[in-house]
Amino acid sequence: MPAAEPQRNLSAEPRRNFAPRGIAALVAPITRPAFRRRAPAAAQLLADWPQLAGPQLAARAVPVKFAGGTLTLGCTGPTAMELQFSEAQIIARLNLALGHAVVERLRFVQQSPRLPAAPPRRPAAPRNLPIPADLPPGELGEALARLYRGIKTRG
Repeated sequence: MPAAEPQRNLSAEPRRNFAPRGIAALVAPITRPAFRRRAPAAAQLLADWPQLAGPQLAARAVPVKFAGGTLTLGCTGPTAMELQFSEAQIIARLNLALGHAVVERLRFVQQSPRLPAAPPRRPAAPRNLPIPADLPPGELGEALARLYRGIKTRG
């Protein structure tokens, strides 16, 4: 006599639903782990740093890492001390630019500053510029001539 098969409890298994579902239900389980590693706000913060931080802060500090609400900025030691005093204002500015409270804390790491790009060279101005003829005589005229040459040679 064959052994009796154990009867399966059908009520313990979840019922499968074969009805159509929206794409959001299918995409969310796939994208959630990726967004946990790199949130869209963090990517925007790192990519658009000069616009979000402003020219003064962007020239002195660079974002290194963003995780768990903590933004790590790379800057020199003296700059880090200065920026710690304005930490609340920096956080408020970044969160305002991002649209919601993303940055909760700032952390500073010492990093050598980026060397500024060399300004483009100007073409050399002619050394013997003609001085306007209608300058007054004497010391005033000489001072105005030096001023005129300085303005013309520096652009």
